[in-house]
Amino acid sequence: MASSTSMWPGLEEGDEVLATAMTCTASNWPILANGLKIKWVDIDPNTLNIDLDDLERKITPKTKVIMLVHWGGYPNNLDRVKKIQQKAYELYGFKPAVIEDGAHSFGSEYMGKKIGNHGNLTMFSLQAIKHITSVDGGVLISPHKQLHDRGKLIRWYGIDRDGDRKDFRCEADIEEWGYKFHMNDVCATIGIENLKHADEIISKHRENASYYDEHLKDVNGVELLERKPGHNSAFWIYSLKVENRDGFYKWMDKCNITVSQVHERNDKHTCVREYKTPLPNLDRTIDKVVSIPVGWWVTPKEREYIVECIRKGW
Repeated sequence: MASSTSMWPGLEEGDEVLATAMTCTASNWPILANGLKIKWVDIDPNTLNIDLDDLERKITPKTKVIMLVHWGGYPNNLDRVKKIQQKAYELYGFKPAVIEDGAHSFGSEYMGKKIGNHGNLTMFSLQAIKHITSVDGGVLISPHKQLHDRGKLIRWYGIDRDGDRKDFRCEADIEEWGYKFHMNDVCATIGIENLKHADEIISKHRENASYYDEHLKDVNGVELLERKPGHNSAFWIYSLKVENRDGFYKWMDKCNITVSQVHERNDKHTCVREYKTPLPNLDRTIDKVVSIPVGWWVTPKEREYIVECIRKGW
């Protein structure tokens, strides 16, 4: 994955992946499936993304990968991440690879460029409730052709579908075994048709989010998340922090408005007990996080009603 200047040594069993516990388990369980160790990094309570100060502190010679999640679609500071990679190179002779989990981030932009165009492996989800869907599945963006070609091989048993196959049903030599991760034609067709509506869908998410930003900024008991220039979220979800979240849940339920924390902290689960580490920002934040409806289906009248209910208090 690395360039010649970064001297990335590859993965060995027991290497570390620095990751956030504030995400779907789908971000982190592949780390375990590949025989690697998770090292939890705290969150930035202003964004719910990974805390880059804590990330920088936790880099060691065993850190081979940094796993980023763009929470709700709000991009991490990828320029700062590159500086952390460079510092690791100066200390240890290689740059940890960066993987961006963009499951929330289809259409998000960092410094004017779409997520997926910043030199890292990036995944987007096409699962049923994302911005656009192919029923299930996703998209992998590779930073260079070598990884792209390898990805195409291992997604379908390691078989080179573009190679010289004298018999269509019989494969040539398989140098590296792979998986059954390819998408079927039915899902692909649904995804292609949904893709035609992507700009409209994302713009509606952003319009709803902008409305909430303006009309919830001065509400007692509500703390909005950070918005900085160059960090243009696609707002798959609209998260905020509230006091007395249990009371908020009950009041919103009474108003017939569905709200959710969306993801549980991953480090609470038994299967990762051995990696437990203090995460004070996450501890202070997790019980305040809630997401309110922001999707393309939320009409102007409905978002006004949502704001009205929140402003009444709980």
